[in-house]
Amino acid sequence: MILVSSLIASQSRGFAFSRSGLSSSVSRSILKMSASGGAQTLPIKAGEEVMSPKEHGTSEKPVQQELRWGCDFQTADRICNFNRHYAEFAGYWQTKKEYLQELMVNKEKRSEPIKYYDSVTGKLLFTAPIGRTMDEYISESMSHGWPSFRDEEVNWEFVRCLPDGECVSTTGTHLGHNLPDKKGNRYCINLVSVAGQPEA
Repeated sequence: MILVSSLIASQSRGFAFSRSGLSSSVSRSILKMSASGGAQTLPIKAGEEVMSPKEHGTSEKPVQQELRWGCDFQTADRICNFNRHYAEFAGYWQTKKEYLQELMVNKEKRSEPIKYYDSVTGKLLFTAPIGRTMDEYISESMSHGWPSFRDEEVNWEFVRCLPDGECVSTTGTHLGHNLPDKKGNRYCINLVSVAGQPEA
């Protein structure tokens, strides 16, 4: 909690990431073009079939044994693969010292946005912050209790939303929910669902 407070307190050192160098990936992720040539409305929707029973709950296999940021295997596996409605407790991400340290280093060194990978498959799901400062990302996540992502921070190749707002991976990992606010879509995501090591 102290680490996050210190991050938010130093607003004067906040910065916005440049979109230069991201335009091609942003256009691929955000502006997925339909066959008719028009931009697809976000979020990209899926039906219940993506969360149909598989070998291991809604996924083909358990979450990775060695998750990033010290996230708990059992909690992650339960939320990712055997759950449709529940979440890690609010503020869980603030208890993960390794994650808080990465946020701080990223902010202070103005390094590239942090990449978040599926805890089951290791596929890239989110990259943040994009189009806002790290302070803004942290502040919003603190306000809502879970890491909160915006449309441009989602890798739509592997992320879908169900009609009820449930946010999932294309392979059946439960991620969280889309809870829109006055700024637009806001994807409220469990840290344990996006703490995977990148796929080899």
